[in-house]
Amino acid sequence: MNFKQLEVFVSVVKNHSFSRAAEETFLSQPTVSSYIQALENECGTRLLIRSTKEVYPTRAGTEFFRYARALLQMQENARLSVKNCVINICGTLEIAASTVPAQYVLPAVLARMAARYPDLLYSLREYDSAEVVRRVVGMEAEIGLVGTCADDSHCTYEPLLHDQLVVITPNCEKFRNFIGNPLELLKEEPFLSREQGSGTRRELESALERGGLSVSCLRTRAQMDGTEIIKRSVAKGMGISVVSKLAAEDDVQAGRLLMFPLEAFFDRQFYFVYRKNWPLSPAAEAFMETARKMLGDLSVCGDNGG
Repeated sequence: MNFKQLEVFVSVVKNHSFSRAAEETFLSQPTVSSYIQALENECGTRLLIRSTKEVYPTRAGTEFFRYARALLQMQENARLSVKNCVINICGTLEIAASTVPAQYVLPAVLARMAARYPDLLYSLREYDSAEVVRRVVGMEAEIGLVGTCADDSHCTYEPLLHDQLVVITPNCEKFRNFIGNPLELLKEEPFLSREQGSGTRRELESALERGGLSVSCLRTRAQMDGTEIIKRSVAKGMGISVVSKLAAEDDVQAGRLLMFPLEAFFDRQFYFVYRKNWPLSPAAEAFMETARKMLGDLSVCGDNGG
């Protein structure tokens, strides 16, 4: 038997349900059933009584529950004890991030981490925000960074960095002379959209609704997977788009794009996302603390149009 099997058993007993235990432990119901079956086979007796409505422990199961819960508490105490004396953080930290944090936020944070913790390795994967959350829930990444909150009860979202959505256009005379409301550009110009699942796209749609507008007001010309290809296509004159200010600033400073800040309801937040009620590794906590110190007080705002 292993600690995961013990965790699943304790969850089934506490919840009187295989399905609720599956939700609490982030496993499928068939996997929960197989873990319980393996425990019963190893113990040589039935541990649970399965009725049509609920699940109850047998006499042997009640005794086993007492030991299983004690072993899990010992495991947690051991983890915390070791954590308190850890000086050299090492191993591999698995991070999943949506496009903007992966490309424009994390490089500086990871550089600081590398200088401070030279023995720590990083596995960084870039996905859209929805996939980041799925990876975190599926335990394929310990920490995620996203630009929108998904409706997922298995996760905790912690605000990290404030940002704005801005309109970007080609740096040409037509837009250099523009002095109106940038929302008018969205109604008039061909629009390049991010893919379904993108946090930027989801935040844009929500912001338009808050402003009393509809996605149908956009003259969508293309849907593209990624901010970089959108910026390059805008610079070439294919259309305009809405991106994170963090993603646009370097291109604006280099003269490749113009940027028009939108109204306050287009502000957005970036978040840490991690599994709820699941202890973080020392490496993950060190990463989050480093990011908070570097970025927590940073507010990307102010006018820089054109």
